[in-house]
Amino acid sequence: MNERRRGSRRADSGVGRFRRTASAATGLSPDEAARRLEFYGPNEIPAEPRTPVWRRVLRQLRDPLILVLLVAAVLTTATGDLSDATVILLVITVNTAVGVVQEARAEQAVMALSAMSAPTARVVRGGGERSLPAAEVVPGDLVLVAEGDIVPADGGVLAAASLLADESSLTGESVPVDKAPDGDTSRGTVSAGTVIVRGRGRVMVTATGADSALGRIASLVGAAPGLTPLQHRLARFGRILAAVTVALCAVVLALGLVRGQPVELMIVTAISLAVAAVPESLPAVVTLALALGARRMADRRAIVRRLPAVETLGSVTVIATDKTGTLTEGRMATERLWTPCGEATVMGTGYEPEGRVIRDGEAVTADDAPDLVALLRVAMVCNDAALEPPSDRSTGWRALGDPTEAALLVAGARLGLDRAALERELPRVEEIPFDSGRKRMTTVHRRPEGGLRVACKGAPESMLRPPILADGPDVLARAAAQAEALARRGYRVLAVASADHEDTAEQPRTWESDLSLLGLVGILDPPRSASQETMVACKRAGIVPVLVTGDHPLTARAVAERLGIASRDEEVTTGVRIREGTAGDLTGVRVYARTTPEQKLDIVQAWRGAGHVVAMTGDGVNDGPALRRADIGVAMGRRGTEVARQAADLVLADDNPATIVSAVEEGRRVYANVRRFLLYALAGGTAEILVMLLGPFLGMPLPLLPAQILWINLLTHGLPGVALGAEPVAPDAMRHPPRPPEESVLGAGLWPRILVMGAFVATVTLVAGVWARETGRPWQSMMFLILGATQLGVALGSRARPGSLSNPFLLVAVAVALSLQAAGVYLPGLRNLLGTEPLPPTDLAIACALSGLGHVVMRLQARLRPERPPREGSPTAQGS
Repeated sequence: MNERRRGSRRADSGVGRFRRTASAATGLSPDEAARRLEFYGPNEIPAEPRTPVWRRVLRQLRDPLILVLLVAAVLTTATGDLSDATVILLVITVNTAVGVVQEARAEQAVMALSAMSAPTARVVRGGGERSLPAAEVVPGDLVLVAEGDIVPADGGVLAAASLLADESSLTGESVPVDKAPDGDTSRGTVSAGTVIVRGRGRVMVTATGADSALGRIASLVGAAPGLTPLQHRLARFGRILAAVTVALCAVVLALGLVRGQPVELMIVTAISLAVAAVPESLPAVVTLALALGARRMADRRAIVRRLPAVETLGSVTVIATDKTGTLTEGRMATERLWTPCGEATVMGTGYEPEGRVIRDGEAVTADDAPDLVALLRVAMVCNDAALEPPSDRSTGWRALGDPTEAALLVAGARLGLDRAALERELPRVEEIPFDSGRKRMTTVHRRPEGGLRVACKGAPESMLRPPILADGPDVLARAAAQAEALARRGYRVLAVASADHEDTAEQPRTWESDLSLLGLVGILDPPRSASQETMVACKRAGIVPVLVTGDHPLTARAVAERLGIASRDEEVTTGVRIREGTAGDLTGVRVYARTTPEQKLDIVQAWRGAGHVVAMTGDGVNDGPALRRADIGVAMGRRGTEVARQAADLVLADDNPATIVSAVEEGRRVYANVRRFLLYALAGGTAEILVMLLGPFLGMPLPLLPAQILWINLLTHGLPGVALGAEPVAPDAMRHPPRPPEESVLGAGLWPRILVMGAFVATVTLVAGVWARETGRPWQSMMFLILGATQLGVALGSRARPGSLSNPFLLVAVAVALSLQAAGVYLPGLRNLLGTEPLPPTDLAIACALSGLGHVVMRLQARLRPERPPREGSPTAQGS
């Protein structure tokens, strides 16, 4: 017994040294570094390599939005306006730099979360044991594994002593799996990347690297991410805008030529109008909005690996989430206690011994509940796990050994029992280890008053029967019914029994008979405290949450019901049914259990094929392919595997699922600000085109000169336009469903609002121009000033939260642009460049008053013609 414990301590000591090494390499706490260690084998599946800077720059320049800017730069250069072209090229440079820097920072952050190396492996070669870098293990090697080791390769178990492996990162199964040499395929083999949580064994290596189970899953993570919903919408919008702009400019060119204007002047005017109609600040607006969203999310400890992912989250209609380690804590916890005298609930967080035991709505202690004390005393002594308190090596309490046994220790501590005192009172003298055939574990302890106490725990089906228990049929029937009820609710159930013996001469075979049932313990991987609130917020925002896990259907159903993902009556589809083709429509259910990585891909693709924008959240290797295939992948940072982090677009450094809701809100803010800018910019472009089209019919052959058009365009689409991208999120952003993926970026009533505002600005400008011309005033300068200033008034009226100082950048930008617009009329140098004349104070006051109408009408329109929310009957609102 002592030798067994010394061996466990030696194993833990070796793991501890490696944790400290990993901690020094990553700058993380040793406990967090230990969680992030990953191994891939000799043909390593490496972390995504560093992307060269030139490739990042090229990727930014190939963005459809940047192409719009490049075309605008070419057009302004063609007009000979090098200053305007310089400004546009500056916007391109800033936009590209922001994107490149954000990607580089995200890559560095993810690398900091990644394990820097794998542990060594103990291999038997040449008749002797040696320690090798795990990457040098090859098929045919005999590997020795013990508690705390990360399995270096796939292999068959040749020998095992109480060997238990945590395979949650591969399978999603939250309960560790017992391993034995004579077991079936799952029990008789171990897989690379899994963790030995108890015991020791010998493994013959059968596969490494890409041939391992981990490697086969990682090979599915290959598809490059496609365009985001916003990029799709803007690409369609760009094509339509280009065609309309070319047609209208051709009309202006033809009208000018018919009226006898010089050909060269009209060509320059048509090109200038084309530049004015194209909202060339749009890429800068999008980039600024995305960068601000990424920064806000970084403040919430979420790492954005691809900048467009921020906006994609705002378009999400379905969130497919893994269970173990994502919605749940990824650790076992005792929650329900049952004895023949009654039930109780254990409250607390993680492995911390602080907590409460509640019975009949009140907290109880060891003095109040002797039946619970008897139950948990036996559960704590028939136990090989240990709890490690916080130290400089770890930030919280940690389980050493079987997580299920650690959960029993925590429950006892929360009732007020002391494990160390129990071991001194009842020293262990014999044990019958757990094995998969018996499905129970028995220990024998010397009592202080003399004699022996037998402590036994195990699966209810192996315990609740004679001759194991000596209890009457009614007690056994009650216990069996309670065990079945707990199992249906997703609990892993253990029965606990004991017996006292005066005679120590009996044979060990008699220890497991004539025991007295003390009660049942219900253990599960508890949901995170923020998970239920997150799911409620998703539903409130019109997003459909679905649960996709490799765990047992009963466990999946219980977690889904507890978090509100699905009701008790809803169907649970399993991987077997998906494989056999009997699952039916995969978008018709909300819970999927016992799924493989390939089936997770099928589920994600089914929802995408139904027209949804899908976000996938997960932390395991088995989640990697689905994370990459989804429109956006969200990985856990702390307990997330390297495969999951590299496949994801967003990494939650603190593993808090509530951050996903904040990210969705940021995405909706980005999309709303893009639409806000388009309303403002396209209304201004429409006004300029209408002025140029209708002016000649009102006696103004050339209402504005090309330089004047470009100057207005530079001021209105420049700083004020970009500043609109920094507008805060609207108060009701998370109270309506997301936009349908097929909806145009100008849909939901935006086109009519653009036309109304463009017509209004054009009307004000033309009326002022006709009045100035009839009264002998400098009408062209008047129109120039009013057209620009009225558009700036529209910008102020486009704010998400008018009357507040939530975006002071916009106020400053409008003030600067308005000053420069006035400077174009009064400064001699600019007057010569733009062909304007100074206005008398009276005319300036009239122009300022008229420009204020832009703000007033914009606010009235927002009240009278508010943006239409998505229909409740739409697919996004209903979920399928």
